[in-house]
Order: sequence, then structure tokens, then C-alpha cells
Amino acid sequence: MSAPSSLQSPDVPAAALVLQSGCPSRTVLDHVTSKWGVLLLVALAQGPQRWSELRRSAEGISEKMLAQTLKTLERDGLVHRDAQPVIPPRVDYSLTGRGEELVALLRPLVDWIGVHAEDIVNG
Repeated sequence: MSAPSSLQSPDVPAAALVLQSGCPSRTVLDHVTSKWGVLLLVALAQGPQRWSELRRSAEGISEKMLAQTLKTLERDGLVHRDAQPVIPPRVDYSLTGRGEELVALLRPLVDWIGVHAEDIVNG
């Protein structure tokens, strides 16, 4: 499926493109801003972690959602999976350069939410 011609125009700001239904950035936005996507990216900003460490970091995540989210973020080039050929198997997850760049942008949002969450939730 090809993108609408307006998506290919250099004159259209990136922020406006995401509003268009055929914009590929909607897919990335969905992956990155999912609850578990944000939490895992922020957790990995603290350094490489194993599966069990990530599961503890993102309290409440199911094994299925952890696996699914990590695969999505890896496929998107934001997370690196390093499977080491040892017994027992060891797999470490870390941010790629692109993932680190993204987390640098996400942190201010997460910090803002942390400051204002209680007031917003308690209205």
C-alpha cells in the first residue's frame, strides 16, 4: 500500500502527517506510546536488563505482554535482544541508539505525568 502523496511532501510538517490516516508514524506512535511500550523503554534507559528484571521493573505486566511488547520494540529498531549461547540461556535487552534517542524525548513526558498524575486522577 503506497502512502498518499501528501505524506511524501517535504512541505507538510511531521506533526501534521501523524493526523492523516495513512501515515506510517501512527503505527510507530501506537507501539511507542502503549502503556507497556513506554514503561519498558523507560526501564531499559537504566541499562541492559534480563527478562525477569524487566518483568519486575514493569510491575503488573504479563509474560505475554512482555514478550509481545519486546518483540514489537525490537522489530521497530528501538530495543536490542542479545541471546548468549550459554546454559542456561541468557538473554539481555538494551536500547539501541534510536531507542536511546526516543527515551530522551519520552523522559520529559513521563516526568510531567509523574508530577501531575495525582492532581489529574483526583480531579
